[in-house]
Amino acid sequence: MFYKKQNAGNHIYASLEGMCFKVREMKHINRKNSSNEWELRVQFLKSYMMIVVASGQGWLTIDGRFVELREGRTYICSPGQLVEGFLQSFDERGFYELRFDVIVDEGVTGDYTDIVRQEEHFPVKGEVVASSPVSIIVLCERIADHLQRDLLQRFRGQIYFQELLYTILADALLLKERDSEAALENTKSYIEEYYQLDLKIEHLAKVAGMSERHFMRLFKKRYGCSAIEYLTIYRISQAQQLIRSGGHYRLKDIARHVGYNDDAYFRRKFTQVSGIPPAAFMRNCKLKIVAYHPAIIGQLLALKVIPCAAPSDHPWTDYYNRKFEKNNVLPLSTDTSLKLTELELAAPDFIVGLDNLTTVEEEASLRDIAPVLLLPGEGMDWRSHLTLIAQFLNKKGAADAWLEHYERRVRFVAEQITPDIYGDRLLVLRINEAGLEMMGNRSVRTVFYDDLRLQPAAGVEDTEKNRQVTIAQAAEFNADRLLLFIDENAHPSISKQTLMRSEQWRVIPAVRNGRVDVLPVYPWTEYTAFTNELMLDELLKLWRYRT
Repeated sequence: MFYKKQNAGNHIYASLEGMCFKVREMKHINRKNSSNEWELRVQFLKSYMMIVVASGQGWLTIDGRFVELREGRTYICSPGQLVEGFLQSFDERGFYELRFDVIVDEGVTGDYTDIVRQEEHFPVKGEVVASSPVSIIVLCERIADHLQRDLLQRFRGQIYFQELLYTILADALLLKERDSEAALENTKSYIEEYYQLDLKIEHLAKVAGMSERHFMRLFKKRYGCSAIEYLTIYRISQAQQLIRSGGHYRLKDIARHVGYNDDAYFRRKFTQVSGIPPAAFMRNCKLKIVAYHPAIIGQLLALKVIPCAAPSDHPWTDYYNRKFEKNNVLPLSTDTSLKLTELELAAPDFIVGLDNLTTVEEEASLRDIAPVLLLPGEGMDWRSHLTLIAQFLNKKGAADAWLEHYERRVRFVAEQITPDIYGDRLLVLRINEAGLEMMGNRSVRTVFYDDLRLQPAAGVEDTEKNRQVTIAQAAEFNADRLLLFIDENAHPSISKQTLMRSEQWRVIPAVRNGRVDVLPVYPWTEYTAFTNELMLDELLKLWRYRT
């Protein structure tokens, strides 16, 4: 397949074929029906979100990137993105907040998949500059009006929504940025779409519209690996997904499907990326392994193991299920006797848990069901936990490969974070139901201070961890940079907006210089391999280009 630069727009929009779109909900927020302030609390989106600003001024942060909200502009965010927002000074025109779903035709059976929540299928994201802002606002008015009527009129509202999408997509195609970052993102998406083909650097550089040398340098600088390395990693991840799906595919057929015609070369690359040969990976995927406690989930995922059973009350169990498209994970009851009965029926091959959360009687019952590994809950770091689990499951190669990958990722993130951040004194706070708290989580301390070597604010190391503090006490640390973790059940009297109204808060150097970032608490409070890597990725989004 040959790529022509003049057809870039056609490539980007080709995925629209086979897509359906539906408004989930729409809000018209203006001075008549709301106070003159609107706040979008920090959250991971479960559906697409569109904000159309008719009046007002404010901001969004999308995966850590600050975006100023401007009148007459449209902003689109995708499922899985971390967003927060604030808008004020709007008049009776106000603005529109739409949540919508994208449904994708698989193209094989003719059936439609479930609503897409994790993959970014919609071809436009971020800010869209409309050629006619009035046309966008008029369409929003019609949609809002018709969605409040009877069934037939609501159907008409959905039709107006299709027209709105057409207008936005047409504007985005005309005004699409041609900078190098957009070109690299498009090329990365191109690799993910056409990974089965024999892609060469020469061809990929043409897709990006750059010279080969310039493309290779920029791609590695942005993603931490070469384009060909990324192609290899993506191909192997697709092969792993096919193996995990439980289909009865032969390895040589999987190799052909992901773009390898040489079986020996496929096995070598698979082992290099995964840490174990494909045949061993296939055998291991048939094993039924239980994550008996929540903290074990993140260790198993780093070893490419999706547990057959995990605690149902874990806040991110649903996230893991959606991310790995594995819906047959048994949710374990909170009641111990029920949980043991569930495991007996599941007949697992291995059970992994923590010793400080397991009674002697419980351990004896578990050992009657399957071989058990109970890790020390205290006094052992996450790397040692990962290594012990790998030895227990005969996955030492997978653990070694993952740890090597993690260390490379740490070095890459450290290189990408601007030098100014390394000179800043960092204070990490959590807003929970009780108020402000010194964030003493092991995962935060390990990633920030041990791995990335960031500098804590003066006195942080001598302060009791997880201690509630007042705004005045937080100000005494004189931090140059602040990171706020906000619980879903955060204290109603404390938010980013209420903090900004406090004179004691505004005098903190980090606040005064606009160096305050916000994240939700989960899953960073867990101390596992998987969540530590997630934190590295989030910090890269927050601080790659920040000062």
